[in-house]
Amino acid sequence: GKIGEPRIFNSVFAMQVRPQNVRTKQHAGVGTLYDIGVYCINAARYLFRAEPTEAFCYSATGRDRRFKNIEEMTSAVLRFPGERLASFTASFGAAATAEFEVIGTRGKLRVSQAYDYALPVKLELTVDGRTEKRVFGLRDQFAPELLYFSDCILRAKSPEPSGIEGLLDVHIIRSLYESAERGVSVKLRQLTRQQRPSLRQEIFRRRVVKPRLVRVSAPTV
Repeated sequence: GKIGEPRIFNSVFAMQVRPQNVRTKQHAGVGTLYDIGVYCINAARYLFRAEPTEAFCYSATGRDRRFKNIEEMTSAVLRFPGERLASFTASFGAAATAEFEVIGTRGKLRVSQAYDYALPVKLELTVDGRTEKRVFGLRDQFAPELLYFSDCILRAKSPEPSGIEGLLDVHIIRSLYESAERGVSVKLRQLTRQQRPSLRQEIFRRRVVKPRLVRVSAPTV
């Protein structure tokens, strides 16, 4: 609540994808939105604690031969209940960037290296003209996921996030691609959530380093 009511969300997630990487191949489920744009969508939904009601999207591609089969980048605007707006750009052809900003009625929050699991997260909180900076150290993101999901299986509990989370992601992404193709905004079906992830689910494990690649190249330059 330090920034007041969150009103605006902005995000950029970009990388330079290597030529011939699987991300540049044309098949179902490939594209900037499915691959990295979904992280921006998730962040907006989590921070607004709501589901979007309307979507608009542009896609753009220059002359780079890497992108003859898929779009180079997409920019989208999502309308949320309470007349709040979230915008983001996801790109396979720009300098590595992973950040978002939330602007509220009293202040703003900016997070850089927001979507990377092997870099520390940097946060800037600005309220009434005063900025507080924090750095969150590295931690293992994947072990807690495995521990939590395994526990849900053993105890016959429904996991959160659930399959509804994936359904919502796909519905939003398909609607954004429809908007880009038709050149109009698209109304979204109202799929509701019974609950949302919270800090009560936090499981901490110490940092890990990126694993050594075996007979494969890194996806980005």
